[in-house]
Amino acid sequence: MALIKAAPSGIERTFPEDEFIVSKTDLKGRITYVNEVFCKVAHYTEQEALGQPHSLVRHPDMPRCVFKLLWDTLESGNEIFAYVVNLAKDGAHYWVFAHVTPTFGNDGKIIGYHSNRRKPRPDAVAAAAGLYRTLLEIENKHADRKEGMNAALSTVVNLLKDKGTTYEEFVLTL
Repeated sequence: MALIKAAPSGIERTFPEDEFIVSKTDLKGRITYVNEVFCKVAHYTEQEALGQPHSLVRHPDMPRCVFKLLWDTLESGNEIFAYVVNLAKDGAHYWVFAHVTPTFGNDGKIIGYHSNRRKPRPDAVAAAAGLYRTLLEIENKHADRKEGMNAALSTVVNLLKDKGTTYEEFVLTL
């Protein structure tokens, strides 16, 4: 059952610093677990969320290149930290500081993914939002979505190279 996503309302939702949004997905990014905080903040019931692609909460202001970087990192067996703006069922948005890790089976192969999200600092959100606006502009300048994503990803790679840092170090300094 595909759910219809609301258009962004411009209303921001927050959650307490001591609460964590938790979700798990299978290898294809379909949701296999959500906690109560996920349901409360995203305004989806557990039944609505389970089995849906995690992109269910993808906000259109999130650059595709950030998700490419995220998935490439996870598929290589590494964890990643990222600032993400999500879209709730009712159109509200909420920022998170995500820590996403691959889940490994007994044979050492990746069997899914686990994400813990906490409330981000406002100054980090402002920095990430500014960068994401720039990346979206780059993505949207290209008629071909994949070319746009790759051009924006190159911008991120060059930014990190110029700063002499890794993506994780960069994110953790925002």
